[in-house]
Amino acid sequence: MIILVIYQVIQIIIAHFIIFLKDKMAAHLFNRITQVGLGVALVGGVVNSALYNVDGGHRAVIFDRFAGVKNLVVGEGTHFFIPWVQRPIIFDIRSRPRNVPTVTGSKDLQNVNITLRILFRPIPDQLPRIYTILGIDYDERVLPSITAEVLKAVVAQFDAGELITQREVVSQKVSESLTERANQFGLILDDISITHLTFGKEFTQAVELKQVAQQDAEKARFLVEKAEQQKKAAVIAAEGDAQAAILLAKSFGTAGEGLVELRRIEAAEDIAYQLSKSRNVTYLPPGQNVLLNLPSQN
Repeated sequence: MIILVIYQVIQIIIAHFIIFLKDKMAAHLFNRITQVGLGVALVGGVVNSALYNVDGGHRAVIFDRFAGVKNLVVGEGTHFFIPWVQRPIIFDIRSRPRNVPTVTGSKDLQNVNITLRILFRPIPDQLPRIYTILGIDYDERVLPSITAEVLKAVVAQFDAGELITQREVVSQKVSESLTERANQFGLILDDISITHLTFGKEFTQAVELKQVAQQDAEKARFLVEKAEQQKKAAVIAAEGDAQAAILLAKSFGTAGEGLVELRRIEAAEDIAYQLSKSRNVTYLPPGQNVLLNLPSQN
């Protein structure tokens, strides 16, 4: 009986010991999983903070806190960098438009308002130099200044009239000079065009007055030519009348009163023809009274 009780007590102790071991192992396993999860999350956060993306049509320049701007241009894709120590600077290398207005003077000292439309992009290999010297807003620092410089130099070679009549030549000179100047700063200019070209108020008024004067001169020339033509026509008509008078005089001398009678008959025929078209004209036989069938008073 005592042995049986001892045996049961031993079984109970062993069962509790097994349960204790299972709980301890489960807790230990849970702790391990938690530690692994935290480690993975930490590593993932670190890795994610050390990644950056360079989209299509862009390039990156790396700034290092200890080494400065690295002379390396990073292409498209996902790349690693050292957090806090390094920082990527993203540049857009696609062509972008920009309008640059400038006021300058022509060769004949006329004010000229001119606007250039420029398609520009940076040279990828020179991005570290561009960022070091000019910064991320390089276009704001470079394009307005060099455009004004080139336009002042080129426009001063032409007077106001030549700027209009030789616009293609002006545009070509501006394009060549501006492309060469921009290349010194690491920029490529894909297209340069003059989109706006006007002059000062005084010059515009002078042009309008000149056009009015030219129109008045043309009108006066036309009137003179018209008067000359009328004069010539009058001379020709007078010569014709004189010639006709000479012929009539010769005819009178030859035919005498017969020609006058012929002309009288022709005139009477013409008058009769004109009167025959009128409805208010009545033809009567010779010797008849207008009031028909009425006795005449003696």
